[in-house]
Amino acid sequence: MKLTQRQQELLDYLKDQHAASGIMPSTREIQEHFGFASQTAAVSHLRALERKGVVRRLPNKARALTLVDEGGLEREPIVDIPIYGMIPAGYGDETPPEPEGCLSVDARSICLKPSDKTFALRVRGDSMIDAHICHGDHVILEQREPRNQDIVAALIDGETTLKRYVTENRKPFLKAENPDYPDLLPARELLIQGVMVGLVRSGGKW
Repeated sequence: MKLTQRQQELLDYLKDQHAASGIMPSTREIQEHFGFASQTAAVSHLRALERKGVVRRLPNKARALTLVDEGGLEREPIVDIPIYGMIPAGYGDETPPEPEGCLSVDARSICLKPSDKTFALRVRGDSMIDAHICHGDHVILEQREPRNQDIVAALIDGETTLKRYVTENRKPFLKAENPDYPDLLPARELLIQGVMVGLVRSGGKW
């Protein structure tokens, strides 16, 4: 079914935004980009695209859109992973993470099985640069027991950080992937908040 000029512009915008960042734009972002009078207008245009078979909206999920290719086949489903603020990839930070929306990703394309134990954090700093984790990237983590050499979000002596989890002689510590940073040995406690299972580049690439 042929799209109107505005519907084609909206579809192109959805494709461009997802290709650039890995995140589908919200209805508010669509409203602001096109100058619609309200978010309701943005929703109406999305419903029109859905009726014409070029997108599919997943129920009860924020930003949950699936693009449909020209052959009528759905692309990989977009799933939302909550973002709980930033995590230092440097020295520890006592600031608790705060929720800041969702990261929408093509989960099956990276063999990710999101669950209520999956979450994302935005990276700040360069201590994991040799593991190709850069400032501004998003790490996707799962709440589970770590294995030796896993990259983890950890609470060490009351401070949060992103490091590699290492055990030697049955004693765990945290190791940076940058020679400018020292190993971190817990004086009192080491709690693993999540194990890294995926990475979204700040430019939107895996």
